[in-house]
Amino acid sequence: MRLIQGVLNMTTTTAKNNSAKKNHSNEQNRLVLIVDKLSIVTPTNATLVDQLSYELRQRQTLAIVGESGSGKSIANLALLGLLPENLTIRGEVQLASYSGMAALPIANSSERNASLRAVRGQRIGMVFQEPMTALNPLHTVAKQIAESLRLSGVPRKSWRDQSIALLDDVNITDPADKLKRYPHELSGGQRQRVMIAMALAQQPDILIADEPTTALDVTLQHEILELLDDLKHQHNMAMVLISHDLNLVRRYSDEVIVMRQGQTIEQGLTATVFNQPQAEYTRTLIQQDFGQALMLRTNEQSQRATVLQVNHLQVQFPIEKGLFGGTKRWFDAVKDVNMSLKKGQALGIVGESGSGKTTIALALSQLLSNQARVSGQIQINGQEISTLSKKALRTFRSQIQMVFQDPFASINPRMTVLQIVEEGLLVQGVDKAARQQAVMDSLATVHLPVEFAQRYPHELSGGQRQRVALARALIMKPSLLILDEPTSALDSTTQVTVVKLLREIQEKLHISYVFISHDLKVVRALCQQVMVLKDGTCVESGDTENIFNKPQHPYAKKLLQAGII
Repeated sequence: MRLIQGVLNMTTTTAKNNSAKKNHSNEQNRLVLIVDKLSIVTPTNATLVDQLSYELRQRQTLAIVGESGSGKSIANLALLGLLPENLTIRGEVQLASYSGMAALPIANSSERNASLRAVRGQRIGMVFQEPMTALNPLHTVAKQIAESLRLSGVPRKSWRDQSIALLDDVNITDPADKLKRYPHELSGGQRQRVMIAMALAQQPDILIADEPTTALDVTLQHEILELLDDLKHQHNMAMVLISHDLNLVRRYSDEVIVMRQGQTIEQGLTATVFNQPQAEYTRTLIQQDFGQALMLRTNEQSQRATVLQVNHLQVQFPIEKGLFGGTKRWFDAVKDVNMSLKKGQALGIVGESGSGKTTIALALSQLLSNQARVSGQIQINGQEISTLSKKALRTFRSQIQMVFQDPFASINPRMTVLQIVEEGLLVQGVDKAARQQAVMDSLATVHLPVEFAQRYPHELSGGQRQRVALARALIMKPSLLILDEPTSALDSTTQVTVVKLLREIQEKLHISYVFISHDLKVVRALCQQVMVLKDGTCVESGDTENIFNKPQHPYAKKLLQAGII
């Protein structure tokens, strides 16, 4: 992805392109892109995209929805010539120019890259789904935005002011401070907004947004898409929105294409497709049913053992060093948080990006860096974990496991599923026969076939990789499982499947969950308790249904109103 982002930025601004943009700014709803019978085929003759056709106009948003592997993203990467050379690409693409519609070379050829350099970034910009892999971890935010501004022809003396303005436009607080940060020092939502700012820096005619709000909470999802919608009208842009969130698609798109396994299942005006869907598959996507959280009786809950007890948890990070190496200023990431969780219960933690959700998860798992300052009490099964030695903690870790947001980034791509899942038992010295049997049992628990044990992560879909990550955690037989946005990167049908699986495991194994998510539908379907965080502080907590039906705090009301459409 980093290579792709680099290629996207390899464009030179010319006076002709700038004058063309000015001439076009006065025109309304002009046709800017025609895609006619676009097909993408693998060397083994497997069809990835089959005769996709659409037209795109200025100020229009076209949404493309479908399951993982339906061809949504690769169909748009083909427009920029960013697909592997061994794929066969057919069809016609025309892009508006100052003299009319001009053919865009998409078939693999030696001349294609040279022709597309003036298109990438300047005419068609792209925001990728996973910003941590698309941003360069070795450069500051300022340097990466400046690269886009330089390619746009902005004078060096204006880079800082324009970078601050761009970050301000995408609702990043204290933009001057964020310019000095590296990607790993930002939250997932902040990194995504930096990506959007970089794409907007070159003022493209068409913006392809590939899951642009995946890492964002519900309030920020709407803010970002409203921002993109405003910028689209302000600059006469057109937008292609790739998303699996049908609520967002319904609100922010004009037309929609529903894809499945490369085929166009349904296409038309958004209102028509949602109100009168013709295809059964479209109806399935729209009528997303996560089910209901397990009902635990009050008397039954009181008899259950307490798995997690947190009192007055505070986490601080250093943000300014003193003259002689000591820390001069600290940032309060988590402030005086308390929580309690019984065996077999699930606690949902919701809040804005940067509110401290993941920091709490890392504190519970004892995975924060040595630089962080942690105070308060964390007890798991009655054991105060901060008092454990490194050796004792290593043994104790089997009781608390974590499943991360992006399974492709959190599992080793060079290991087979068998090696990935058995790794924890290997560290504990369990013999080979027992390890392999435990792997098979764990794969069966997450409903993966036994033959998957010999596959590698790249041979699996996103949902299957998340099941592998879940199996790796479950094999340790933990009493507490921390799930950090485990469904946000998955398409809607896979989300439903994973949530039902998690509920089944909760009922069968009586594991307690700390479930971090910005998807309120998922939280409601899985968790008996919920905690609402804002700026590191718990503003409201209690029974899930009580808070969803009668939220007390103004921020909780705002969050729920944004999440329930």
